[in-house]
Amino acid sequence: MKKITILFSLMGLMFFLSLDMQAQKFFTREAKISFYSEAPLEKIEAVNGAGTCVIDFESQQMEFAVLIKAFQFDKALMQEHFNENYMESHKFPKATFKGKIVEPNAIDYKSNGEYDVTVEGKLTIHGVENEISAPGTIIINGEEIQVNSKFSVAVKDYDISIPAVVRDNIAKNVEITVAGDLEPLK
Repeated sequence: MKKITILFSLMGLMFFLSLDMQAQKFFTREAKISFYSEAPLEKIEAVNGAGTCVIDFESQQMEFAVLIKAFQFDKALMQEHFNENYMESHKFPKATFKGKIVEPNAIDYKSNGEYDVTVEGKLTIHGVENEISAPGTIIINGEEIQVNSKFSVAVKDYDISIPAVVRDNIAKNVEITVAGDLEPLK
């Protein structure tokens, strides 16, 4: 009887430890990634609500991925030009970010609250990888995690060619906004 009790106790302990380990990783397939470009002649903006994000709070690693073709524009012609002429989404189907939270001690993962963070890593757009540093916010509410960030990238840094005829219509820098509600990865 003692052996059975010890066995069940060990199984229970292992179960609770595995729950704690799993709760270290959070995930979503519905992160909202948007970009905005304001030039003298035209504002360009698009939204993609199908971004994937994983955060591992034990290692402080964070990854995002978004399909380029899933960005939605108000104007269909703008969306077509974006995919075919600028982003060449048939050759470069997704953009990714792989990085790390810089100041992990600034976050108490067991306490609800809003924490300002900096994330550093590699952003890959149009097949070009660059190191970036971006400010962000992580909001913890029980087992729900919300991430937010807003940063700017230079179009030229990602070898995106803009034809001379429309060069004045497109800003040299594009503002990117990221927002996601993550749940424990099961």
